[in-house]
Amino acid sequence: MDTWILAGTIGLILALAVSAVFSLAETALSSLSPARVETLVKDERPGARRLAKVMAHRAEHINLLVLLRTLCEVTGTALMAAVFVEAFGLHVWSLLAAILLTALINFVVIGVLSRTLGRQNPYSISLAAAPLLLGVNRVFGFLARGLVRAGSVLSPGRGFRDGPFASEIELREMVDIATERGIVETDERRMIQSVFDLTNTTARAVMVPRPEMVWIEDTKSAGQATSLCVRSGLSRLPVIGEDVDDIVGIVYLKDLVAQTYHDQDAGRHTPVTEVMRKPNFVPDSRMLTDLLEDMQRDQVHLTMLVDEYGAVAGLISIEDILEEIVGEISDEYDADEDLPIEDLGDGRYRVSSRLSLGELEELFREQRYEGGHHGEPRNPSRGESGNGEADHEERGGEGSWEDRSWVPERATEIEFSEEQHDQADTVAGLGALELGKVPMPGAEITTAGLHLVFEGGHNKRGRYIVKSAVVSRVDPGEEQPDADSAEAVGPSGSDEAAPRRDDSAPRPAVGQNGEGD
Repeated sequence: MDTWILAGTIGLILALAVSAVFSLAETALSSLSPARVETLVKDERPGARRLAKVMAHRAEHINLLVLLRTLCEVTGTALMAAVFVEAFGLHVWSLLAAILLTALINFVVIGVLSRTLGRQNPYSISLAAAPLLLGVNRVFGFLARGLVRAGSVLSPGRGFRDGPFASEIELREMVDIATERGIVETDERRMIQSVFDLTNTTARAVMVPRPEMVWIEDTKSAGQATSLCVRSGLSRLPVIGEDVDDIVGIVYLKDLVAQTYHDQDAGRHTPVTEVMRKPNFVPDSRMLTDLLEDMQRDQVHLTMLVDEYGAVAGLISIEDILEEIVGEISDEYDADEDLPIEDLGDGRYRVSSRLSLGELEELFREQRYEGGHHGEPRNPSRGESGNGEADHEERGGEGSWEDRSWVPERATEIEFSEEQHDQADTVAGLGALELGKVPMPGAEITTAGLHLVFEGGHNKRGRYIVKSAVVSRVDPGEEQPDADSAEAVGPSGSDEAAPRRDDSAPRPAVGQNGEGD
């Protein structure tokens, strides 16, 4: 009996030790940065090349480590139970004691000690463990891959590409938790989430659409192109042939200045075709991450987008893509341009007609949960805290924010339907969907708990179009106004509740296609 107890104890210690090693390697491998590993390879650090091979299939190796660690833990539990039964007999209390003791040892040694060491020294541990990981993966890798595939088949929905232990959803949740604990700032969280969103965002979603493009004909001179660049504030312009679908080149302000600076006629007799560069075309369905890599590789800052029929859909610059990550980038030429979102106070916002429905949902979702003491929306521009007596008196008693439906328990959840998301991408598209026709300034709609009043004016071609909308929450019981009665047909609309902006001197719609350098 003593021999069996001794053998079981030795086996138990070995199983727990091996399990701790696997847990140590798993934690260290999960904490590595691919960029840092590449630096180690360039520095010719011993074992770095093997570690790079492991990082190329990190999820696969982590899955294998989890499988082997689980196997060792189960083996250790069985051996502990066998030792207790051999020593104290087959009783319920002996089995429970064995399970409890094994759980405590696993928690301290594997759950705390090994994971703490793995996080403290991830690179040194991973460099030392890389040869072992490669060898173990050659022998048992097929087993882990088969079990992961089986689990993915049995799981509802889509299977896992890299296994169930490393996903974008988990990373997003980690960022949210870090923000709640104050480790990551709110602005940093939004930037990180925007990087994730790039993989699911197409170029069409952020492009300067065709009607807002600023272009120049190939019959014009370099001097005229320079003048247009100065007036529009753009440094790159598409050059068209017969029509907008016939893009023959891209002209750069730097090339124009270099070509015409020493000319006595300021380039008036130099055709713009002699200065332009070859255009670059990509489908408007291309993902932003792939497009950004293409533009970096080809060293181009402006790309033309074409739709599935080969027609020009718009254009996009590197600045447009970067703005999806860091937000709006404004320079001296953008100083007077309208912001996508303008806080009007009292829970009202003026938003661009090109604002996406997802961004509109996010705006009122943040307003709902980031309110003051009484749940009212914050107004940073006016410095209102929402919980001071002076603020309450300034806003007034009845009809003040405290009397509005801004309390989280009463506020309606803003979420557009699946049909609205499928058939409309922007605020202007939502108006067209709800009204059944192109919205005109003065039109009103109420949908998804929001009331929208469209505003606009004349564009550079003289057309009267919608440029923005004033959006506010509505009470759940408020009825939607009749579309025909709310639709305004021109600037003389009589809707006094719809404030309009002064668009008597419209600026050219220059978008964000390459302002400044």
